[in-house]
Amino acid sequence: MAYKDLRSYLQVIEAAGLLKRIKVEVDPYLEITEIVQRVTRSMGPALLFENVKGSSIPVAINLFGNFELLNYAFQVDDINKLGQKLAALIKFQPPKGVFGKIRALGKLKELATVPPRMVKKAPCQEIVLEGEKANLDLLPILTCWPKDAAPFITLPMVITKNPETGIRNIGMYRLQKVDSHTLFVHWQLHKGGNEHFQMAKQRGEKIPVAIALGADPVTMYSASAPLPPEIDEFLFAGFLRGKPVKLVKTINGELEVPAYAEIVLEGYVDPNEELGLEGPFGDHTGFYSLPDYYPYFHLERITMRKNPIYPTIVVGVPPQEDYYLGYATERIFLPLLQIFLPEVVDYHMPPEGIFHNLVFVAIKKKYPGHAFKVINGIFGMGLMSLSKIVVVVDEDVNVQNPREAWWVALNNIDPERDIIFTKGPIDALDHSSRLFAFGSKMGIDATRKWTEEGFDRPWPEKIEMSPAVKQKVDQRWQEYGIELPPLVFEYSTIYEKNRPLLSELLEFDDDTEVEEEE
Repeated sequence: MAYKDLRSYLQVIEAAGLLKRIKVEVDPYLEITEIVQRVTRSMGPALLFENVKGSSIPVAINLFGNFELLNYAFQVDDINKLGQKLAALIKFQPPKGVFGKIRALGKLKELATVPPRMVKKAPCQEIVLEGEKANLDLLPILTCWPKDAAPFITLPMVITKNPETGIRNIGMYRLQKVDSHTLFVHWQLHKGGNEHFQMAKQRGEKIPVAIALGADPVTMYSASAPLPPEIDEFLFAGFLRGKPVKLVKTINGELEVPAYAEIVLEGYVDPNEELGLEGPFGDHTGFYSLPDYYPYFHLERITMRKNPIYPTIVVGVPPQEDYYLGYATERIFLPLLQIFLPEVVDYHMPPEGIFHNLVFVAIKKKYPGHAFKVINGIFGMGLMSLSKIVVVVDEDVNVQNPREAWWVALNNIDPERDIIFTKGPIDALDHSSRLFAFGSKMGIDATRKWTEEGFDRPWPEKIEMSPAVKQKVDQRWQEYGIELPPLVFEYSTIYEKNRPLLSELLEFDDDTEVEEEE
């Protein structure tokens, strides 16, 4: 089973008590953001605003806003199982040598077992608006923060193709509304969409762009996944959901979009056009990203379903909903990190580090200086190379608990001995670096020190209760009459418990609305 679309996901989470419908009128200018802030910080439900000022289209938000929703979105009882699924695909054994690692990475091509499936006719094109009728004012685009330059689309699937190879890229890039027919495309320096833009600029060609809004939750998530350029995000979504993503050609025939998207914006970017000043924008860093120059997207056409739903997300001071999307990425891509760094047991990017500022890494230490080898490896690996601070601890440390990781690290380090500095690429949104997208990095070896590393003093043992006493207290806990609140970040198993009921409630694979190609 796999969710067919956004609507089937909403139906399921509503049945599970994880969706709240808001029927009173709300303002997309700031008011929705403040409501969502309060709900997300209390790990509350997804929200469907049915009466949005200035638009007839309802707004769906906080769709991934806690661990229970994340489990429902990916249809698992533990998000870690997605990483295990990827590990099984590449049949992971620590590969030997550079060529062995490359061959292991190449096994990702087995994702082609669930390639996207083309259809001739699709719900996302039930309504077609051309020319002046294709007006962005129809959409309930949010202005999230008081100093945002304009309303921003924040949960899109921005679809382009490599002008030379035709390989598709789907990215989640924010889009600032300029006027009723124009958006800024925030293609950051290190992103696939920007690479396509630069290639089109060299060729002197306009680049077709489709912006899809709304699909099944895994397909929406895939736009944020840090995949290698040769791996199609829709292919990856099909692998994760266990069913092919159904696609349809855009009206102009130049790109493919999810057949069950709620809304699709068709248009183009002209690389020869002068860039415009985009921003500021209240970003996931918790600060306003400063204005910078980005290209214009020119809207030519809007297609949509009957009675469409507009999905969106609020980012800001962490933790926000985007933390859970980032956490899914962290869990899914652990096996890929382990291809090149097999000593890595686990890693975690806490919300305060907004994904790239802080990475805790637990390793199985085997030789002197091992932690520094891992630190340098991470600083040179894909988008992990944007990491600013990497803290390496021993394998017995639970890096999923930042308080424990910092406690061990701060006890284990001698700053002069255990901290290294280097320089390299930095996230384009980092406002602290001395130069744009380039700055310094810090690596911290917080492992136990060996005599081979020049440490001759005894290393103390960590305090732990004996297993027998812990078992005794577990068995007698009800006798004590002490009630404790549940752990805030405890994984939910509610999806698996309710799965039989939900299977009866919803027919996931109903294809009556699409006409497949032969």
